[in-house]
Amino acid sequence: MKDIHEREDVFVLVSGFYKKIRQDEVLGPIFNNHITPKQWPVHIEKLTDFWVTALFGKACFKGNPAQVHKKVDQNLNHSISQIHFGKWLELWFETIDKLYEGDIAQRAKDAARKMATSQYISIWKNRPTDQIENNN
Repeated sequence: MKDIHEREDVFVLVSGFYKKIRQDEVLGPIFNNHITPKQWPVHIEKLTDFWVTALFGKACFKGNPAQVHKKVDQNLNHSISQIHFGKWLELWFETIDKLYEGDIAQRAKDAARKMATSQYISIWKNRPTDQIENNN
């Protein structure tokens, strides 16, 4: 297997990963209820931009993932949990391991772990106080 070297490699990774996400019994309903079938191609390109920026430092991504995740959590009655992020990471690692190996593949895993943690903390901090108290 080879390492991740260029945008096309990232696109293959992101496309395969989100195909798994859309079919997953835990995450599929969340993603499929927030992204229509027509929106997926554009979303995949945007996520590819995100990962190209994260892995290669090429500034091609424009967006605010924290704001998007907060809105999704709000739309789901503040029910996103660590289980969701754990499943997301499991599928991300599984997809990487099936396709790639090497330093950049490992960087993609490390970056995803950090991102999942920071996104969950951001969601948690932005929940209404009564939601945080009810979840303790």
